[in-house]
Amino acid sequence: MKYATIAARLLLGLIFVVFGLNHFIGFIKLPTDGMPPDALAYLGLLTGSGIMNVVKVLEVAGGALLLVGKFVPLGLVILMPVIVNILLYELCLLQKPGIAVVMAALGVFLIYSYRATFAPFFTKP
Repeated sequence: MKYATIAARLLLGLIFVVFGLNHFIGFIKLPTDGMPPDALAYLGLLTGSGIMNVVKVLEVAGGALLLVGKFVPLGLVILMPVIVNILLYELCLLQKPGIAVVMAALGVFLIYSYRATFAPFFTKP
């Protein structure tokens, strides 16, 4: 379980750091051919409004926390809403699952792995 947790943490952290930095540096060309018009419009709104810059900074910060291995629960708290939004984007706008399914599975696995930290969220006050 320990090695699976480390592997999941590193993989999820790497995904977010690479694609977060790609937004600012542009070293990977992301395909937009064949994307539905609504999906392109949504991305255009996020990018044009500047919200995407904030999201990408959060992705890099959360991914870095996972890669370093310090404050992993904080990194998960930052990244899980982003993962949910990416998953909804893929399922609702692209209408096909993609990498977000893997990211969601890794995130849920890591939350389970750090369940002692997250236990207070699931207890009745």
